[in-house]
Formats: sequence, structure tokens, C-alpha cells
Amino acid sequence: RWLYFSCFANVKTNREAVATAVQRVAGMLQRSDQLDKVEQYRRREARKKASVEARLKAAIQSQLDGVRTGLSQLHNALGDVKDIQNSLADVSKDWRQSINTIENLKDVKDAVVQHSQLASAVENLKNIFSVPEIVADTQVLIEQAELLEAHRKLMDLECSRDDLMYEQYRMDSKNTHDMNLIRNYFGQVQGLSDDLAKQLWMVLQRAMGTVRRDPTMLVSVVRIIEREEKIDRRMLDRKKQTGFIPPGRPKSWKEKMFEVLEGTVTTRIEGSQSVTREADKMWMVRLLEITRKYVLDDLIVVKNLMVQCFPPHYNTLDRFLKLYHNAVSMRVQELAAEDLEANEIVSLLTWVLNTYKSVEMMGHPELLTEYDINLMGPLLPQEVVEALLSKYVQTFTSNITGWLRKALETDKKDWFKETEPEADQDGYYQTTLPAIVFQMFEQNLQVAAQIDETFKEKVLKLCLKQMNSFLIRYREEVIAYKEDHLKDRQLPQCYVQYMIAIINNCHTFKESISSLKRKYLKSMEQTQNDAAIEKTLNDVAKDGCQFLLDEVFLDLEQHLNELLTRKWLTGSHAVDTICVTVEDYFNDFAKIKKPFNTMTSEAHRRVVVEYIKAVMQKRISFKNADERREGAERMIKEAEQFKFLFRKLTAGEETDRLCDAIAAIAEVFKLTDPSLLYLEVSTLVSKYPDIREEHIVALLAVRGDASRDMRQMIIETLNQNKPSSAGFIQPIFKDITVPTVTMTSMSSSMAATANKLLK
Repeated sequence: RWLYFSCFANVKTNREAVATAVQRVAGMLQRSDQLDKVEQYRRREARKKASVEARLKAAIQSQLDGVRTGLSQLHNALGDVKDIQNSLADVSKDWRQSINTIENLKDVKDAVVQHSQLASAVENLKNIFSVPEIVADTQVLIEQAELLEAHRKLMDLECSRDDLMYEQYRMDSKNTHDMNLIRNYFGQVQGLSDDLAKQLWMVLQRAMGTVRRDPTMLVSVVRIIEREEKIDRRMLDRKKQTGFIPPGRPKSWKEKMFEVLEGTVTTRIEGSQSVTREADKMWMVRLLEITRKYVLDDLIVVKNLMVQCFPPHYNTLDRFLKLYHNAVSMRVQELAAEDLEANEIVSLLTWVLNTYKSVEMMGHPELLTEYDINLMGPLLPQEVVEALLSKYVQTFTSNITGWLRKALETDKKDWFKETEPEADQDGYYQTTLPAIVFQMFEQNLQVAAQIDETFKEKVLKLCLKQMNSFLIRYREEVIAYKEDHLKDRQLPQCYVQYMIAIINNCHTFKESISSLKRKYLKSMEQTQNDAAIEKTLNDVAKDGCQFLLDEVFLDLEQHLNELLTRKWLTGSHAVDTICVTVEDYFNDFAKIKKPFNTMTSEAHRRVVVEYIKAVMQKRISFKNADERREGAERMIKEAEQFKFLFRKLTAGEETDRLCDAIAAIAEVFKLTDPSLLYLEVSTLVSKYPDIREEHIVALLAVRGDASRDMRQMIIETLNQNKPSSAGFIQPIFKDITVPTVTMTSMSSSMAATANKLLK
């Protein structure tokens, strides 16, 4: 069957080979010109075939050599196994024959044990008799700090005791009487061991000073501890074999050494607090600085000096770094648990989060070369840090509210001074309030920036939130300041100047807020308080400007009341006084920073409106054409005065339209032909579409010569053809009211006046 399958496989392989060959030949002889290269193809294929056969022969030969070598090694191994088998048989035979001989040597064994005990006793006989003397010498050496020599003698005493007790244990482990006899005889040895340990711990407690002054002392201590560690290991190994361990073992002095060093580090950190809050307000800063200095100095000493006194496998620097890290962590957690004030919280967190790992402390170049401090855990757990930050925010919010209230109260007192406020380098009035507020914000933001970027931005947003509340109170106080002034306009003496300073403060507040955001925010994106702050500042500035204009018009009230009266017609200087007063006020208003032009436009509008109101109040009714002409000419002249004044105040800007309303009204009065009155009034209405029926009635009443029928005709015609006021940019008559007088009473009054004139 196997032969059948083998033949079948060969036939299949041959067929595949023939098919492949046919395919290759077909590929090479696709064109007629390739027939000339048949011989060349044949030789190339013959070379390939010869190369393949040579490689095949080499591979088969290599496999045959390997098989031959393997068979030879198997043959040798078989011989070795047979030899080992024979040797084991001989050993088994000899062991069976020696069993009886071993049992016969029991007496010899007991004699050997006795001999060993006697030999140990003889060897320690000298030490046994000299134990009191050695104890006294050792005690003196310990007191003289000859630690190595004292330890050598102590080891001799302990060795003698331990050997005797071990031999007794081997001979009769249940004989406690003899064991206690030996223990009592060497009873002072344990006391010497304890005294020596105290000396060692004392040296280790002063390790930082000792390593500077006498490093050999520290080396001696470490050597003694290493010796004891070796003896401990040896005794523990013997206990595993025999069950016996000498009294006081294991001493575990190495473990105790690290405990003492840990206690020393903890004591050094805790002992750094030399001041309290009651004695010094900056106690936290001083405490942390002393701690930083102690830790850095000690670790540099450890790296440069102490590392050389300990074996390399102690990893001394790493161990001390962890000891100091843990001690500092415990100390700052204790501090964090106290009732800290805001500045103390910032000092502690700044130190923990920044100073501790900086180049000023654990990140010092001399330490970084040996260890990566980032591998250690944080000094404070994250939840403690969050709790401290939350407490700081609460305290800061409370404090800043009080600070802002106090700053505003101080600024309010300045408003009532008899001296003008200070001016900046450009001559603009200002108070110290913005500087005080933003200096306060700046200081707290600088402090917050010491902690981290996220907290800094949080504090800035909190400042802006408090700023919004503060500005609302600021506006209320400004309004109250104005109300107090209106009760007695003589006080305060510098009301106008301080109101100007308040307006300028709004501009300063805006600039300062932008400056803080640029400095302390990563992006200048709008915060939730920006719009409210902007609106409140604009409202304060707008209110201040309005209050100043109110102050101007309170002074002008008497003179405005003279307009369009008999006194005015006969030669009043009211408009001259108005212009002088406005110009004088606006010389002071020139010290307002931004809203100056807006105030000028508003003052211009109010002057014109008040003038037209005087017309509409019908304080005068012209008796004849001469009075109408004289009044109209006076109105035109005064309109020109207003134009000149406000061109001067606005540095040449367009001011004609408002004043032209006065001139247009004057033209209505100046007209001599009553039949053309409708056309003149129509011209006025076309220029000022917001003029109403009652305004026209008032104008005609002042003119004094329009009959009832003419008034009725003019009004009806204008109502039918009234132009649209949509799109009118600057309404003037919209806010001007005419004193309420019914048409009947007005007609009766005019009729009575006409009768008087006729009589």
C-alpha cells in the first residue's frame, strides 16, 4: 500500500513538472523570432538544472552527516547509563552492609558530644572567669564612646554565653536550671547591649551634625549594626536547624536604626516652628521657609556626606528623600487642618504645589541628578487641596466685599472735600478708587497665580463678579450724592469736579478690567459678567453726564425764564448770560475723558428745546408788526449766538439744524403779510415734521395777529397735507409740551385782548 501511494505521488509530481515545463516553454516561444534562441534557452535551463541538483546533493549530504553524528552520541549515552546503573547497585549493597556498624557507634557519638561540650567549656573557661572584668571594661568603653572596641568585647561575652547555652541545650534541652544558671551568670551582658544601643541611637539622632563633625563615628555605628545583623541571621538559621536561639535575639538593630532616623527627621521638621500666629502675622511664611531650608540643607548633606557612611545597598539618599517627604507631608497636613486665614492658605498651597518641587527645594540640581521627585506622591491629598481652595474662595469673597465697601466709603468722603480732585498726567480729573480697587484685585490675582492657572482664572472671574455688584452700589451712591447736592446746591463746593472724576473713573474701570483680562486670562473671550459690568459703567457715566447737565440748566433756569418775555423784548441779556455760563461749565467738562462730545450735543439740544419751550409757553404776545419784527430779529440773532457757541464747543462740528428751528420760528413771527402766513407755517412744518397742532396754535398766539378763522384754516389745511415724520433723524418738537389751555378759553382770551386794543 505504501509503495502504491509512493508511485502514485511520483506520477503526480512528474505530471505537474511536465505541465510546468510546457507552460514555461510556451511562454518563451510565443513569437517566431524566438525559435532562433532555442539553443540559448536550452543551455540556460541546463545550467539551472545542474545548479539545483548540486544544491540538492549538498543538502542531502548534510542531513546524512547529522544523522551519523546523532547515532554516535546515542551510542555513547547508552554506555554511560549502564555504568551509572552498576555504580548505584554497588552503593546500595555497601549501605545495607553498614547499617549494623552505625548502630554499634552510638557510644562513640555520645562521647563526641561530651567532648565537644568539654572543649567549648575549656575554650570559654578564660572568658567565664573574666566576665566581671570584661563587663566593667566594656562599660567604660561605652561611656568613653569607644563603640567599636566596646562592641568587640560585647560580642565575646555574648559568644561565650551563647555557646555554653547552646551546648547545654544540645545535651539536655529540658534542664532549665542549668540554662538559668548560665543566663544569670551573664546577666549584665544584656544591660551592656542595651547601653550600647542607647549610644548608637544617640549618635543616629544627631546624624546630621555627626556626619559633618566626625563621620567616622557614624561609620562605626553602621558597622556595629551590620555585625549584629549578620549575627541575627546566623542565629535565626541555627534556630531553624536546632530550635535554639540565644536570649535577646534577634536584636533587629538595623530596623531600629531606620525607626530612629525616621523619628529624627520628623522631630527636625516639627521643631522648625519657632513662631506662632499670635507672635507674627507672617508665621506661616516663616515656618515654610525654615522647613524648606532645613530639608534642602539636610538632603544635600545626606547626598554629599552621609551616603558614604552607609553601605550602597541601603539606598541611603532614596531612603532619606522618602523620610523627609513623608515627614513634610504629615506636617503640612497638620497645618492644613488648622483654622487658617486666606493669606495663610495661599502661602501653604503655593509652597506645597510649587515651591516644594521647584529648584529651591526638592528640585534642586544636586538632588535631581540622583532622584526624580515626581515619583513621590503629593504632599497633600487632592481632597484637602480642594477643601483649602474652597475655604480660600469663601474667605476671599467675604474679604473683597468688605474691602470694596471700605474703598467706596473712603472715596465718598473725598467727594465732599473742599479741594478739587487730583488730575492725571493729561489733566483729567480722577479719584483714587479705581487704583485702589484694581491694586487689590492685582495683588490677589498675583497670589492666586502662584497656586495654578486654573485657580487664577477662577479668582479673576470672582473678582469680576464682585466688581459687578460693587458698581451697582457705586451707581446708587452717585445718585445719592446728586440728591444730597440738590438739597443745598452750595455743598459740596466741588460737586461738578468730583462728578467729572466719577465719569472718568468709569473709563478707568473699563481699561483696568481689560488689562486684567489680558494679563490673567489665556483668551479674551467674554465672561458672564462682562456685559453687566459694561452696562453698569455706561449707566454711571451717562447718569453723571446727565447730572452735570442738570446742574448747568439749574443755573440757567432764571435766564431761560426771561426768554420771550417783555423784559427780553425790551433788551434782556439772558442769552448772553446763557452762552457765558454754558461755555464756563464746558471748560470744566473738557476734563471729562470720553463722553464729552455727547454732552455737548445734549447741551445744545436742551438749550434749543428750552428756548422753543419759552416760545410755546406764550409768555408774550406781540402787539404789532414792529414788535414782531423786533422779536424775530432778536431770535435770529440769538440763534446765531447759539450756533457760534456750540461750533466752538464741538470743534467745528455741524450745529446749524437745531438752531435753525429758532430762526424758522422767527420767520413765522417776522412775516408782515398775514395772507402768506399759511405758506410760512407750511415751510416750518415741512422742515420739522414732528411739530404738532398745539405748537402751531401757540406760535400763532404769540404772533398776536392771526384771527380765529385764519388759525382754523391753517390747522385744517396742514392736517390734510401733514408730511410724514417717518425717517426724521432729529426730532425737536416731540418732547416740547404746550401748557394745556382749551380752544374756547383761548378764543375768549384773544377776543378780550382784541376788544381792549380797539378801545
